[in-house]
Amino acid sequence: MTPLMRAACAALLLSVPLVACDDGPAERVGERVDRAAEGVRDAVDPPSGPLERAGRAIERATD
Repeated sequence: MTPLMRAACAALLLSVPLVACDDGPAERVGERVDRAAEGVRDAVDPPSGPLERAGRAIERATD
């Protein structure tokens, strides 16, 4: 493999995570819809115990 090809491959691999991190308007709307659906789920089917409540809190914090 030529040095130019290596440099091109490295640049491509390093730029992919940067593209994946961009939150566009559709991503933000989707996140709001997800949060609203979780709120409805919690109202209709509240967490049954402390572990389930903690699990849902962790899910919200990591999303």
